[in-house]
Amino acid sequence: MKWLAIISFIFFLSSARSRNLQRAARDADHKSEIAHRYNDLKEETFKAAAMITFAQYLQKCSYDGLSKMVRDVTDMAQTCAANEDAPDCTKSLPTIFLDKICKVEQLRDSYGSMADCCAKADPERNQCFLSFKVHQPDFIPPYQRPAADVICNEYQDNRVALLGKFIYTVARRNPFLHAPAILGLAAEYENALKSCCPGSDIGACLDEKVQQISVIKERAKKIGVQQQHGCRILEKYGERTFKANKLSRMSQKYPKAPFPEIAQMVHDIKDVYTECCEGDMVECVDDWSELVNKLCSKQEVFSSKLKPCCEKPIVERTKCIMEADFDDKPDNLPSLVEKYVQDKEVCQSYEGGHDAFLSEFVYEYSRRHPEFSTQLILRIAKGYETLLDKCCKTDNPAECYGNAEEELNKHIKETQEVVKTNCDLFNTHGEEDFLKGILVRYTKKMPQVSTETLLEIGKKMTAVGAKCCSLPEEKRLSCSEHYLTIVIEKMCKKQESSPVNDQVTHCCNEFYSNKRPCFTAMGVDTKYVPPPFDPKMFSFDEKLCNAPDAEKQEKQLMLLINLVKRKPQMTEDQMKKIGGGFSTMVDKCCKQEDLVTCFGEE
Repeated sequence: MKWLAIISFIFFLSSARSRNLQRAARDADHKSEIAHRYNDLKEETFKAAAMITFAQYLQKCSYDGLSKMVRDVTDMAQTCAANEDAPDCTKSLPTIFLDKICKVEQLRDSYGSMADCCAKADPERNQCFLSFKVHQPDFIPPYQRPAADVICNEYQDNRVALLGKFIYTVARRNPFLHAPAILGLAAEYENALKSCCPGSDIGACLDEKVQQISVIKERAKKIGVQQQHGCRILEKYGERTFKANKLSRMSQKYPKAPFPEIAQMVHDIKDVYTECCEGDMVECVDDWSELVNKLCSKQEVFSSKLKPCCEKPIVERTKCIMEADFDDKPDNLPSLVEKYVQDKEVCQSYEGGHDAFLSEFVYEYSRRHPEFSTQLILRIAKGYETLLDKCCKTDNPAECYGNAEEELNKHIKETQEVVKTNCDLFNTHGEEDFLKGILVRYTKKMPQVSTETLLEIGKKMTAVGAKCCSLPEEKRLSCSEHYLTIVIEKMCKKQESSPVNDQVTHCCNEFYSNKRPCFTAMGVDTKYVPPPFDPKMFSFDEKLCNAPDAEKQEKQLMLLINLVKRKPQMTEDQMKKIGGGFSTMVDKCCKQEDLVTCFGEE
């Protein structure tokens, strides 16, 4: 396959939902959507994107089974490219793919109630299928790499099949990872084979290269999390919030670009995310490519830092764009107070074009504050909007919103203090104590959550501290709030089907940008009634003595969570005493002959 010709879009931003009128009009320019995409991507790239689409929906199907489906869809694409009036050529791509899936023999035997999706009409049918995707499924065994000489012989004899299997393997394990990222991994894999197979010690070379690939895979997983988060914003909060969030980020990264260019790029990003989040990886690949090419064609307009990226080989271009530093702010940007507070015509401008006025406010504020998180900037914009809604109805609006700067600074101060406090704790006391502090706070906030889930949340939040508190101070706020919002949003999605308590429900129903402050301010759940004492929550045995240190620490953390659940009002000193007692107990009992009796007594 021409893999290196299809990877200009691996690591650029994230994801989305919802089709708009402009996109529908553009698609109407092509009588056959499948013919249009096939002509854009050419055969091998089209086949790769089709394989990803099928493998992500039908995660239990064999490679050979899906290969036949890919061939059938490719045959149809070729027929339609030759004659757009041929039967079924005017169907949308999602409809073509889902029709094919619904014709799979014994679909219900393999996938159970997922087969019921076929009775629904589009687009509900697609939403139904998406809900059955399983992230990192346990029904797929771990990948076992064949012997080095076998891989190289297969690469030499049947390169297309080898790379096709690689794509299939990654796609079915990562059903929410977008096609450009998967194709990027395939390109890295092929580069490793090209480099190692001609050498004498193929195994050692591949071990080294595959180690590099595993790093890339981990990065791809992180990108997958970001992509899912982007899809969640668009699905849960709608196009307006999604575009505002992207507008803020793009304005921070490209502060010299004019507002109309940034606004159009944000609109294009939202359109591209649509295909990717809906699982249509053929359109996803095609439109990502178009988006990056468009950005590079206007690099002088957006940022001088794009030039070295756009000069790189296509396989390296998008990763470079994604990792490029923010451009320098323009010199001598005027204060925003004059335009958005002191100007007597503020209300007239606001009421004349509400969204356009606020969008330009977000753009101007963001390009001046690359150190802020997009969530903080959206809170500031929401505060400004609320103030104008109130003041523009009064007899003297200017007097009413005259203290706008002071009001909006309250959001900034709250966020800065939270980040400073937590990073000081992390950097002073270390990762272990920081984790314990988080577990105590969040167990008190939502004691109904399982011990295992609370530990998982605590570890994720501690990982945010490790990642962000080591950065220069001007980057800590943006990093911390971005990643904490992802953790909280994932938690809120889970609680939609299993509500935790009233205060968690309240915070999860807040505006997207307000969720993190709401969870931070959340106190002890006063309605919580501790469960009756259960000795099993505090039982230990000889396995603990032979356990690795990491497992012992995990047991201690779970003990801490269970103690807080039993006694939410316990003081910090009491918790420290019990935590120290756990270590003493383990040291003492593991030296005794009758371990079980000792643990029971202790």
